[in-house]
Formats: sequence, C-alpha cells, structure tokens
Amino acid sequence: MARDATTLRCRVLIGAEAAGEILVLEEPLSLWGGLDPETGRVIDPRHPQHGRSLAGQVVALPFGRGSSSASSILLESVRLGTAPAALVLREVDGILALGAAVAREMYGTTPAVLVAATDDYQRLTSGDRATISAQGELRIAAVGASGQPQGA
Repeated sequence: MARDATTLRCRVLIGAEAAGEILVLEEPLSLWGGLDPETGRVIDPRHPQHGRSLAGQVVALPFGRGSSSASSILLESVRLGTAPAALVLREVDGILALGAAVAREMYGTTPAVLVAATDDYQRLTSGDRATISAQGELRIAAVGASGQPQGA
C-alpha cells in the first residue's frame, strides 16, 4: 500500500534548504571517531550502520554522542563535500549545530540541522526522499518498489 507524501514542521537549529534520501541511524553516533570526514562513511565498528555513507543524506539520529570534537568533524566533512545534506534530531544538540553554523560562516554552505517532535521523528523511514526548507518544513515522499517517489 502506497503512503502519501507527508509534511512535518521541525524546529530549526540551522536553517538551510536540503534534499536527499533519508537514512535513519539505529543508534546515536559520535562523529569524533565515528565518521570519516574524507569519505562521509560511518567508521565506528560498533555502530549498526558501520560502512554506510552519510554524504548527501538526510540523516535522522536521536542525538549526537560524544564530545565537542563532533563539531570539527562535521565542519571538515562540509569542507570536503562529504557532509550529510541535513541532520534531523529528536533532541537538541548544540555541538552539531555549532559545527553547521561555523561551516556556513567559513564555507558558505551548511547542512540543515532540525529537531523533530518525537512522534514526527518516528515517521522518518530510511529510503524515503526528503526535501527541507530553510524554515524547517520537511516534506517526505515515500519511495515505492520502483524507486520513484510516491505521492509527490
């Protein structure tokens, strides 16, 4: 059964327009030691999505894990063009927002950083396509078996 397109309204930490495939991380991720900024891949061998690329994805994670160094890893991935298109969080994470804000100042580009309400966060599904406005409107287009968005 096809799902219709859905629009969520999220709290904006760092506003930016973005689009990409949704990747819901099964566990929080520490970017320091968990993400290779040169490739955009998860390198933490204990993380369930070890080896997956976050580059260009709309990455949903409940919250960041780890130290303030995460902001520098996000900044470096922006510089190298391997950053996620957006981060959609369930809880506010000032460290990730800081990395995105500095990226905007230094490089003129940044991933969007949003916080979704718990019920909305649980509606995010890996493989669906998302389009994000700078005002925090997140439009989800379910992707069918053909790989084409449904209800778009």
